[in-house]
Amino acid sequence: MTETIYSSLTQLGRATEAPQRPEDAVLERVANPHPGERYLVRFVAPEFTSLCPITGQPDFAHLVIDYVPDGWLVESKSLKLFLGSFRNHGAFHEACTVGIGKRLAGEVSPLWLRIGGYWYPRGGIPIDVFWQTGAPPEGVWLPDQGVAPYRGRG
Repeated sequence: MTETIYSSLTQLGRATEAPQRPEDAVLERVANPHPGERYLVRFVAPEFTSLCPITGQPDFAHLVIDYVPDGWLVESKSLKLFLGSFRNHGAFHEACTVGIGKRLAGEVSPLWLRIGGYWYPRGGIPIDVFWQTGAPPEGVWLPDQGVAPYRGRG
């Protein structure tokens, strides 16, 4: 087999079992095909789920992850499996949102990353959690994350 920039991937194009815990998930990366170019990559997970660590009841969120890559890109199948590993994971909204952002930043070392966790109401109160690695780089178009504030029936 010819060696390519994708040869190190272990999940893409293969049957892969879903990890049972976030710490078991393998986040993979591929070389940025446009190194030195500043551009934004967005992942949206409108059906993210985790569990309340106290009650075990499901929690639901709409996640928006924006990052400006440096040398690496997040491989999307591995990201999907990583996010899916939270389905049976008990953690508060803040722990999930910030933990996902930190894990991604640690794996791909982007120039900048932000995550918005728009959580659906628990006990009648929606919780939105935002985290970023620092100030965004100059010259990069940063669109609004596009998630309206929760309005209920309003």
